[in-house]
Amino acid sequence: MYQIRTDLALETQEKMQEDKVELKGVRYFEEEIDKNLVISTVIIETENGAKTMGKPKGTYVTIEAGNMDEEDEDYHREVSKQLARIIGELIPIKKEELSVLIVGLGNRAVTPDSLGPRVVDNLYITRHILNEYGRFAFGKSGMNRISSIVPGVMAQTGMESMEIVAGVVKETKPDFVIAVDALAARNTKRLNRTIQVSDTGINPGSGVGNHRHGLNEKSLGVPVISIGIPTVVDAATIVNDTMSTLLTALSQNEEWKRIGNSIQELNDAEKYELIRELLSPGLNIMFVTPKDIDESVKRLSFTISEGINMALA
Repeated sequence: MYQIRTDLALETQEKMQEDKVELKGVRYFEEEIDKNLVISTVIIETENGAKTMGKPKGTYVTIEAGNMDEEDEDYHREVSKQLARIIGELIPIKKEELSVLIVGLGNRAVTPDSLGPRVVDNLYITRHILNEYGRFAFGKSGMNRISSIVPGVMAQTGMESMEIVAGVVKETKPDFVIAVDALAARNTKRLNRTIQVSDTGINPGSGVGNHRHGLNEKSLGVPVISIGIPTVVDAATIVNDTMSTLLTALSQNEEWKRIGNSIQELNDAEKYELIRELLSPGLNIMFVTPKDIDESVKRLSFTISEGINMALA
């Protein structure tokens, strides 16, 4: 069966609800900050829940910010504050001085995949200064040691991101890692308007079908917090959304209502099969990104880096 890819636990949970799948061991709740800013939390508590969701056990927090694609500094500042709060709640170790490695995953040369490297560009890095001048270099008794790395992609380095990061972790011994990456969404409305934060780590490239070794506590030996924004959707998503809109339009027209009703009677497996047949062999492996992705990634990378800076300041 043709499956639409998504990295968002929230979208997987929504799909399970649509299909009326019983989700045992999974909790869901949401907090409405305002009408354009909603924070949803999916907690996978059991192995059975993880198997049903197809995601590791842990906490997945999603910030849905409908205006995040607009140039509104106050709005983006509020999103950064909420992101900082969530990171603070997910930090696995509570002590006065933390050592944190921030990993910017992705390919800087490919705009939709450059979110991670661009976030690292805007971070407040302190480890080298503290190593040189000591804990009072910033006039504070306690200061977190922040370091960062952009490991690139396998085509550039010949190495898995996990191999590079594991080597850095072994040498620098951080308390935990924050990994930032671009994601894939199932719903086009969530492109560049959603931030997912998780304490389960991340699999680089999973959203576009490139299955690499994951960055998580098991592979690195330290806890990993992941942060991501969906910047691409696959072609099947666009066809699926278009079909839904078409069915709605057909149901409102008496002459075409019978055709619309007959398509709506198809189950999910049949609809996906129809989508696969509609897509040409070259199109069903295609990923699509908004035309203003250059400005969006530049703006969103700053919003995420500000959230990280606030959380670790």
